[in-house]
Amino acid sequence: MFVPLGVRRRLIYTGSYHFTVEEGVLTVPSDSSPGTSVLLEEQHRREICRVGRWLYERGYIVAGEGNLSVRLDAERILTTPTCVNKGMMAPEDLVIMDMEGTHLQGDRKVSSEAGMHLLFYRMRPDVNAICHSHPPTATGFAVAGFGLDQALLPEVIVGLGKVPLVRYATPGTPDLSAVLEPYVPHYDALLLANHGATTCGPDLLTAFFRMETLEHFAKITLAAKLIGEPQLLSTREVAKLMAARAKYFVTPPPGGGAELPETCDTGESNADEVTLTRAELEALIDEAVRKDRSRR
Repeated sequence: MFVPLGVRRRLIYTGSYHFTVEEGVLTVPSDSSPGTSVLLEEQHRREICRVGRWLYERGYIVAGEGNLSVRLDAERILTTPTCVNKGMMAPEDLVIMDMEGTHLQGDRKVSSEAGMHLLFYRMRPDVNAICHSHPPTATGFAVAGFGLDQALLPEVIVGLGKVPLVRYATPGTPDLSAVLEPYVPHYDALLLANHGATTCGPDLLTAFFRMETLEHFAKITLAAKLIGEPQLLSTREVAKLMAARAKYFVTPPPGGGAELPETCDTGESNADEVTLTRAELEALIDEAVRKDRSRR
């Protein structure tokens, strides 16, 4: 199942039942039968195993690294277990936990990094899936102390905006959730210092595609730095791209406090003039209003 990023309302037909996605949140009809819920869970189990294989085949994880999860309903999360190669899982290997991280179902143990997943689910009602992995190039930036926060590629600006670096905290501890918390409402992709990357989405494929985009962007950024000096886009071009998000069904994170990526004219004197169209100006004003609301 793939739901385009930011789609507001769309009817999905899976062959035996329908459900809708509104504002990025998957909603099962209230009159759905127990059989429908079982089919949904089975589908999610297969999808998690498939995405786990993709992560492993692409080298984003090795051995027992990484974890994936999907929100089944308001009280249950389906997630990958600890100490298992995520590229070699079977649907029955997965476990179900509640919103407190308590193990509810499955023969294996819940991952020690479940707290990171639960933080997203508590703070982001629009999020139904989490992808955490260690893609080599993106993680290399995180280890070197750099975020992927420059305005270089239009597709990345539209799809992800800025990808900040979150300072280091011990994996699998409450400290990690504490350093993540200020970022979660505002960003769909994060680099974790000396650790890896985490992406979220309204569904698992979107969360995976965001991880894939993150690593692809990191590779291009590294290549540009090795070849010469990366040429950043201007503030005006970034504004035009942000204004085009709706056209590509991209809905920004609800927090509204995301910073824009660094541009070629970031930090220039206020005396410099920047000419914007009405649509570009409205996009910047909307971004400023969202940031102001997030601080209240």
